Amino acid sequence: MDQEESKTSASSSAIVLPIFAVACAACAALLLFSSGPGAKLHVWTFRTGFSMIKAAGYIGFGCAVIALVSSVVSVRRRHFKGIFVSLLALLLALVSFAIPLYWKVQAQSYPRIHDISTDLNNPPRFVAISTERRAGVRYGGIEVATQQMKAYPDLKTVVLAVPANEAYKMALLTARDLKWDIVAERPAEGIIEATDTTRWFGFKDDIAVRIVPAGDRSLLDIRSASRVGISDLGTNAKRVRAFLARIAPPHK
Repeated sequence: MDQEESKTSASSSAIVLPIFAVACAACAALLLFSSGPGAKLHVWTFRTGFSMIKAAGYIGFGCAVIALVSSVVSVRRRHFKGIFVSLLALLLALVSFAIPLYWKVQAQSYPRIHDISTDLNNPPRFVAISTERRAGVRYGGIEVATQQMKAYPDLKTVVLAVPANEAYKMALLTARDLKWDIVAERPAEGIIEATDTTRWFGFKDDIAVRIVPAGDRSLLDIRSASRVGISDLGTNAKRVRAFLARIAPPHK
């Protein structure tokens, strides 16, 4: 009887560390995967969401170390349940650590700007959206333009081989196909203003499209800018490219 109690006690103690590791790893994963949706639902601010991602990375790293130790101990004791729980903890911990690390590396590879325009000298203006953007209506000037030219040299004014009124219709249809929320349509001025919402954090990014007649052709410029933040992880440049790829697909 004493031997059975001793084995039961040893088995119980052997599972404590794996359970602790998986509990910590689950907390890290919860912080990570709720950071964006919580900000999107206005449960907390996006800055809190960023802090949660950072915390998830640190906790995930610590849990990965604990899970590795737990795995070694469980293997030595031949405690198969402990091995399984430890490996589960290790998987959760590595995910919670790897994703924030990947995002951090990605952020460092992009310029610290969040206002992208195909016309750097005279970017399309935000008028209808100006109340929402507040101080973000003005373009950043030469500093922003210099960084954009270095990072995204391909983003330039597009010449469309159609009159301005047809180009406007094409641009409006493209904006709707991309599921943008159209804020203003001013065909007489060749202006479209819209807003796009990012999936994870629910950031509101604003877009202004400008079409100017050029004989029987037209010149199209587009500007996409975030309302908050410094770096946009390339989001606005990707949005501009997606728009241009649809309205003026590259020749093969």
